[in-house]
Amino acid sequence: MLGPRESSLWHMISAPTIWALHFCVVYGWTASVCARGPDPAAARLGIGIATAVALLGIAVVGWRAWRQWDYLDDYDYEHDGPSVEDRREFLGHAGWLLAIVSAIGVIFVGMPALFIETCL
Repeated sequence: MLGPRESSLWHMISAPTIWALHFCVVYGWTASVCARGPDPAAARLGIGIATAVALLGIAVVGWRAWRQWDYLDDYDYEHDGPSVEDRREFLGHAGWLLAIVSAIGVIFVGMPALFIETCL
């Protein structure tokens, strides 16, 4: 039987949710810092911290999804059966793939911190 975490879709979409929150925080932080005065160092620091926290959260979510997928147990990519195990592994597989895409998105959103020279 699936546990509450393994049967819920919320854990599967938590990585994209972290990505979306990171996007809002980074752009909101940058806008507020640059509106107060041109301080690219503060903008870089805030983007760096938010990116590190988001990547850590996505890594935790991705690791849990990888363990739920349990690929190394049977090296099975197909989860099309009506069994409880197939549903559990499908949710883990989808969550792991979403974590990868979300990590790439967070990296791309955080990359401007490397290039900010001025807020103007």
